[in-house]
Amino acid sequence: MNIYFETLGCPKNSNDSEMAAGILEQNGHCIVDNPVDSDAIIVNTCGFINDAKKESIDKIFEMAELKEEQDKKRLLIVSGCLSKRYGDDLFKEMPEVDIFLGVNEYHELPKILSQHQTEREIHVYDCNQEFTEIKARKLEGNPYTATIKIAEGCDNICAYCIIPHIRGHYRSRKEEDILQEAKLLAGRGCKELILIAQDVTAYGIDLYGEFTLAKLVKKLCKIDGLHWIRLMYCYEDRITDELIEVMANEKKVCHYLDIPIQHSSDKILKLMNRRSTSESIVTKIEKLRKAMPDINIRTTLITGFPGETKDEFDELYNFVQDMKFERLGVFTYSKEEGTPAAEMKGQVRSDVKEKRKDCIMRLQLEISLSSNQKKVGQTLQVLVEEQDEEGTYIGRTEYDAPEIDNSIIFKSNRVLKPGDMVMVQITDAFDYDLVGVEV
Repeated sequence: MNIYFETLGCPKNSNDSEMAAGILEQNGHCIVDNPVDSDAIIVNTCGFINDAKKESIDKIFEMAELKEEQDKKRLLIVSGCLSKRYGDDLFKEMPEVDIFLGVNEYHELPKILSQHQTEREIHVYDCNQEFTEIKARKLEGNPYTATIKIAEGCDNICAYCIIPHIRGHYRSRKEEDILQEAKLLAGRGCKELILIAQDVTAYGIDLYGEFTLAKLVKKLCKIDGLHWIRLMYCYEDRITDELIEVMANEKKVCHYLDIPIQHSSDKILKLMNRRSTSESIVTKIEKLRKAMPDINIRTTLITGFPGETKDEFDELYNFVQDMKFERLGVFTYSKEEGTPAAEMKGQVRSDVKEKRKDCIMRLQLEISLSSNQKKVGQTLQVLVEEQDEEGTYIGRTEYDAPEIDNSIIFKSNRVLKPGDMVMVQITDAFDYDLVGVEV
């Protein structure tokens, strides 16, 4: 069977699709690049916030129209967070869809496809109680950068978040399985390994009785072929001194952290059911910057959380101004049914949420430009991602995660290919990009 994947949402979803594609190929199916050539379409959805849900629903209907336009019998399968969260409702509202699948059941796909009959069925499963290991993965082209999932689910019950309900409780992956996959990826040419989970800093607590991310990273650094190891989605209170020491001393670990702090007001943090405080966040960031003066920190914030008054927003604005995060994104609060925050008093109007978001992003534009200008004159290692035009290439430094952070546009007299690592002298800076020349 020819199968086409349409993947929406975060890198964790992309990782899931790669695993699903791998196990399908192992079972004799073929993964195709165009839905027109497929016998089955799998839409791997996101259901985290309203905008993501709308995008997922629009994509499902787009694929459903394609299904109806073709003469051949084609299956339409919906998987991922939206399917897991609203499977029963979607089943009633979307007769075009043949199969609904959750977020942890991709290993069941070959069996589901072989058993599927002409009558319509629904498949929505509960989250597994242990990490489901899939010994297969399909990576397209030159896999010079790859994610590696080290855990599934989440035990952080943030008041605004539905993820624990969708993906289940926190389940660490066995260290030996992570190391084995990392070695396979390195053997296939992977140079940048990106560790992902809902909270990578909680790694190991369920399996080993303690946070063991630092120990895992040290072992990953010993794998030949890997050049960069990047950590995504780190909770501030679980960034241990041991982890900071490993990051500072291991040359392969990128001096980059994604720390989604969400807010700086103690009142709002408490309402969000976050463990951090304004003081603990400042202290941890100062400790990171002292250990690694060149570290670039990415964070995400939420504006318009229930109870956020002008005073709390002003506190957040001043916090951003003082901390000068190198990378920062802002979401407006999304009222999600089934979460404690949805029932809270003090819901903020949509236009106010948007204005507050825009206000911080304008401030961040200035901070980002200033941060980039400090890199002018420096020579940085760059991972080549694509050719822009003849003699000009686009790449990233260790300070930038793929697709969400800055790029470097640089000139080279050589013919380069994606995955090459070169030294580039920075000659100019813009709000979110750098310009340079290979040296």
